[in-house]
Amino acid sequence: MTPSLDGKKMNAVETAPNGVVNQETIFHFKESEGVITAEYAGGQVKHGYLVGKIIEGKLAFQYTQLHEDGEMDGGHSVCDIETLADGRVRLVEHFVWDDGVGTNVIEELP
Repeated sequence: MTPSLDGKKMNAVETAPNGVVNQETIFHFKESEGVITAEYAGGQVKHGYLVGKIIEGKLAFQYTQLHEDGEMDGGHSVCDIETLADGRVRLVEHFVWDDGVGTNVIEELP
């Protein structure tokens, strides 16, 4: 069973070399009626927003973000959803964005 993301607060613990999120980027997730959203900010990201849903046990979403330098970016991701030994949720995000592709690991904050 896929764990709920509702109310989860998460950050990136591993980032792609070409990514802009980092440990300072905090994601605030909500989940309702099959729709998953998150607002996020921190590090190089001034404000970001994602919307998606679970498809075949994976989180698929579209995102858009405004960087601290004024640049805007967007793309889409598919995340493997894992449960850590201590019960926290981990997302292994495989992203495609305007400037490339990569993988980030995002974990629920303790």
